[in-house]
Amino acid sequence: MRTFASKFIEYKYIMGNLAAIVGRPNVGKSTLFNRLTESRQAIVDETSGTTRDRQYGKVEWGGQEFSLVDTGGWVVNSEDVFESEINKQVSIAIEEADVILFMVDVMNGLTDLDSSVGNMLRRSGKPVILVSNKADNFRLHHQSAEFYALGLGDPVNISSINGSGTGDLLDMTISLFTKKSEEEHLDIPRIAIVGRPNAGKSSFVNALMDEERNIVTNIAGTTRDSIYTRFNKFNMDFYLVDTAGIRKKGKVTEDLEYYSVIRSIKAIENSDVCVLMIDATQGIESQDMNIFSLIQKNRKGLVVCVNKWDLVENKEQIVVKTFENAIRERLAPFTDFPIVFSSAVTKQRVLKVLETAKEVFARRKTKIPTHKLNEVLLPVIGHTPPPSNKGKYIKIKYITQLPNTQVPSFVFFCNLPQWIKDPYKRFLENRIRDHWNLSGTPINIIIREK
Repeated sequence: MRTFASKFIEYKYIMGNLAAIVGRPNVGKSTLFNRLTESRQAIVDETSGTTRDRQYGKVEWGGQEFSLVDTGGWVVNSEDVFESEINKQVSIAIEEADVILFMVDVMNGLTDLDSSVGNMLRRSGKPVILVSNKADNFRLHHQSAEFYALGLGDPVNISSINGSGTGDLLDMTISLFTKKSEEEHLDIPRIAIVGRPNAGKSSFVNALMDEERNIVTNIAGTTRDSIYTRFNKFNMDFYLVDTAGIRKKGKVTEDLEYYSVIRSIKAIENSDVCVLMIDATQGIESQDMNIFSLIQKNRKGLVVCVNKWDLVENKEQIVVKTFENAIRERLAPFTDFPIVFSSAVTKQRVLKVLETAKEVFARRKTKIPTHKLNEVLLPVIGHTPPPSNKGKYIKIKYITQLPNTQVPSFVFFCNLPQWIKDPYKRFLENRIRDHWNLSGTPINIIIREK
């Protein structure tokens, strides 16, 4: 009899492009990160070494999207320790990044530490863009000439504080990316197994394969790579990925583990359906909710798997229902997703998790005829119309579903779209879910003027 393992095929998955910002402290790395990601994630201060928890974000430019990492280290009194910390950050960036943004300070000029980092980058063979920051006016541009001594080509003068020159920097960055497509694989579902460290993700994959393919210990953080395999059995064919556990930023202390978390986040971005694994012995915690938010933000399908169910003594139906209600209450307002109770150790309902994920993937491609949408929803809307605003009544006159979208997207045409707020959009989404089975898949509600 052929085992599961005989049907698993190793697969090299091409992740999205990644750029890393490196450089000595206080050259403006976090300011540039915030500007390019259009966020305020990274704390910015004049004190050297402010960035301790490294930051990860997404950048969109010229119709392309890539990941960006701020690799600032922290400052200590000893010069030797300080230099080793910076070199460690740069070494990791060299390993993981497709393009490196090496930032220097045009106001302070070339330093010994700049030269040390530049030597490492020059030997790496990776594409490097030399970014001359704090060039707030054209009079400072000529001062960047001294950075030619680094041997890394022409410096790109920018000001991360006011944004000048960042457009040219982004043009140059995306031109150096060599990964033109996100993936090279068959058009089959991609299912990511995600969750907190030590929730049993690797044990779940091993249970499917009937072999100890992934290392499993009770030490949180054992898995450090996102491992892609192909499963083709029992009328199921998809790519399955076991990801490193995603921790709170404050608990990610090892640089190796930090980049494992980045790969996990990128695996979520490149998946179709995410299986959020929850430890039955600990229940749903704040970090589970953070991972859920990440899945929601990326508009991915969701299956919640309550693992280690064999360790729960009382398995009566009322306990199962209470557990389900607790999960849905914590993850509200999105509550329309399947929950499967399983055990990787006893293999209880392991295949059920995959079957459910396959069903969620199919629902993402649901097409509802326009006449059915209008026939069912317009009477409901007529009975509970949008709240009036300043004496003006909102009338929804027509509904249709957009074709060729990643998730089901519905357009509601009305006379005053600007007055329809999020609570009523959730009402419309819930009414759609009441009449059509879209469990586990997100829905886009779009309001447009008739």
